[in-house]
Amino acid sequence: MTNQLHDPRRANRWTPGLETHSNHGTWRGYVVGYVLAIGLTIAAFAIAPVKNMAPFSIEAALVVLAIAQMLVHLIFFLHINTAPEQKTNILAFAATMLIIAIVVAGSLWIMSHLAANMAPMERVMSMQR
Repeated sequence: MTNQLHDPRRANRWTPGLETHSNHGTWRGYVVGYVLAIGLTIAAFAIAPVKNMAPFSIEAALVVLAIAQMLVHLIFFLHINTAPEQKTNILAFAATMLIIAIVVAGSLWIMSHLAANMAPMERVMSMQR
């Protein structure tokens, strides 16, 4: 008896829009993904100019919408799922996210140290005279 979590015959039940075992989706899956992507984009553009929310809540909402947008693209358009044959795709995606996180965190760290160690503008101007 096969394990139900890793049964390739059941993989299409867990991935929206993926009806066959091939890497192609259905029209219905693409339309649902497109509608979700458009809805998330409209929601982000609607939240961004709001003035009656705290700036941190706007930023947090935009981050959540961006992550949801990324998941919609991964599931509906790139057909990344939990099937065993997708293991290399998931590992490649995880490695890419790790590299991006390292680059972003390193850039922010460098910029914060540069800002902390910069001389005040008045002092720079007085040295130029």
